[in-house]
Amino acid sequence: MNQPRYRSLMLVHPDFDAAQGPAGLRVGAGGRLATVHDAVSVRQAVLLLLSTRPGERINRPDYGCYLFRLAFAPNDDTTAGLAIHYVARALERWEKRIIVLSLDAAGTPDDPSLLEVRLRYRVRASAHEDDIAIVVPVETRGAG
Repeated sequence: MNQPRYRSLMLVHPDFDAAQGPAGLRVGAGGRLATVHDAVSVRQAVLLLLSTRPGERINRPDYGCYLFRLAFAPNDDTTAGLAIHYVARALERWEKRIIVLSLDAAGTPDDPSLLEVRLRYRVRASAHEDDIAIVVPVETRGAG
């Protein structure tokens, strides 16, 4: 029998998994906490990393990503570049299980007050590829 390489508790993230119901941990069969495995576990870890502010975790004060610093920054190329930098540094330091295939940031065409950060990665152990998009609120003045 093939054991899962990665396993973690299933967490419905309030910002990324809203379609799955209320945020928080899930109870699985038999009344135990539900778990996720392999690529789903890695995806969940990446989302948690990118949505955690450094200083929020008690025993790991450096864990997290500085994307929050860009909230209400000007929607321009400098802000997009900083978003790419923050995400790349966080993944490089904390998520060794993936290879970043592409990372880009740009204003959304439908709403100039949002900056979309797009990440495509491959899980090293399984070669599974996945995409993640994170939206950051930015300032519309000065966008051009």
